[in-house]
Amino acid sequence: MSIYSVDKLTAEARRLAAEYRRVTGKVLPISGEIAVNDAIRLLDLEPATEPGAGYDAIRRNGEKLERLQIKARVVFEEKKGPAKLGQLKLEKDWDFLLMVLMDEHYEPTAIYEAPRAKVKDVMLDKEPSKRGTITAAQFRHISRRIWVRDPVPEPGS
Repeated sequence: MSIYSVDKLTAEARRLAAEYRRVTGKVLPISGEIAVNDAIRLLDLEPATEPGAGYDAIRRNGEKLERLQIKARVVFEEKKGPAKLGQLKLEKDWDFLLMVLMDEHYEPTAIYEAPRAKVKDVMLDKEPSKRGTITAAQFRHISRRIWVRDPVPEPGS
């Protein structure tokens, strides 16, 4: 058993990823793992127990278990074209896709969800060479926001 909690390790990973980008201008590929941990914690989900199953977490909805694939998008200040989510696993079994939006400090700002059918429809409308990906803007258009970070109070209020 580790002496560190997952939340403590995730907080340190957040700090290191933000500092690494500040110093090098490059992005560490760790946002996906941070997003999975954040979604599980913030939405009271259960982590997936089968590696490679195609979903990252499970949500209990009454008697029904919903399998959730979770993707991350870090929003930095500069614009570099359409922000894409990572490769989606359409060949795997999952019920909903969650997108965790994060700020430049890798802190979650919002979580969106869309059912598999809507995601699949958008992806099948694309030319074959572009299937398997979806932009953050396309995803927001077909999804609903299920969590948002509380506004930060102004200093002195």
